Amino acid sequence: MIQFIAFIPFILMSIVFITHMKKEPRGMVTGVLFLIYLITIGATGLFSLFYYSEILQKNTATYSLVMVLGIIFVVAIALFPFVLIITYFVQGILILKKEGLRLKNILSLAFSISLVIYIFVWPLFRLKSLTNVYEKPLLLIADLVYKMLSFIFIYLLFLMAMYCISAILNLIHIGRNKKLDYIIVLGAGIKGKQVTPLLAGRIDKGIELLKYNPNAKLILSGGMGPGEDIPEGVAMATYAKDKGVSDERIIVEDKSKNTYENLLFSSKLIDKDNHKLALVTTSYHVFRALVFAKKLNIPCIGYGSKTKWYFTLNALIREYIGYLSISYRFHMLVILFYTIALLLLTLFDYLNKTGAINIKNFLHI
Repeated sequence: MIQFIAFIPFILMSIVFITHMKKEPRGMVTGVLFLIYLITIGATGLFSLFYYSEILQKNTATYSLVMVLGIIFVVAIALFPFVLIITYFVQGILILKKEGLRLKNILSLAFSISLVIYIFVWPLFRLKSLTNVYEKPLLLIADLVYKMLSFIFIYLLFLMAMYCISAILNLIHIGRNKKLDYIIVLGAGIKGKQVTPLLAGRIDKGIELLKYNPNAKLILSGGMGPGEDIPEGVAMATYAKDKGVSDERIIVEDKSKNTYENLLFSSKLIDKDNHKLALVTTSYHVFRALVFAKKLNIPCIGYGSKTKWYFTLNALIREYIGYLSISYRFHMLVILFYTIALLLLTLFDYLNKTGAINIKNFLHI
């Protein structure tokens, strides 16, 4: 009976997570639910190990395997921050060498440096030696600022982790033929009249999906920007035709200036009879595009084209910042709530330590 009860949270979370993924995975809730699901799986696994420990110990091979896997897991968790720092630092240097020193190209390097500062340098500023910061107002303010900045950094780091998890999960699709009716390929800038390698990758991915969805049409979306001789949609259509796509399967949208307009204007070219849609863009851009589609009430799934790893890591941070610009009001409220709670707790602690109030009397103990 106990073992059955222990599996109930796992069963419930499995139902919740699978239902969510089928119904509406286009949001940060996806990452949060996945994290809770992993915790549930881990807790259930640990319970099973303890509950069946005597049986496992009798089987030496199985017990040894479990122990080795456990050690690998612990080591992986311990090394993860260092691997993350090294990866982003190396790839950050690489993108600067390949793409040049520009503000948008320093995000990976800046992220790795910020992690080093927070993990190794920031704790040195903690006022651990102070027994009573209330005796010195400046130290009290410094302590509050430290706690505030620490919370903001951890909160933003958590959001970034949830964003990345959600982005990855929204790229996973089982089966190639989704019986799609329309495939929207988002523009990305052209040189004169020619598509760039980045944009060509998106179109190639759209053409690949056409092969597995014989009744689908390809919507090539993109207006004309600075330095472009023709609209992106027109250049994309020319490229697709050169790749063997027939005119009958191509629809051009040539007025949009950004991702939001790509989706808005493309949706107006689609019949409204419950058609199945997919959008195609570069892998790191898919999730934010899906969030825009959700806001526009456009039901769709997303597919990503590949690009260079160093570029993907840097661009993913840029996409995350872009996502924050969409939902900043909610996150500002979270930070404001924490600030108010911190100030109230600090005030309460100050009044208690100065004798203005007594906790036991206050709580009627």
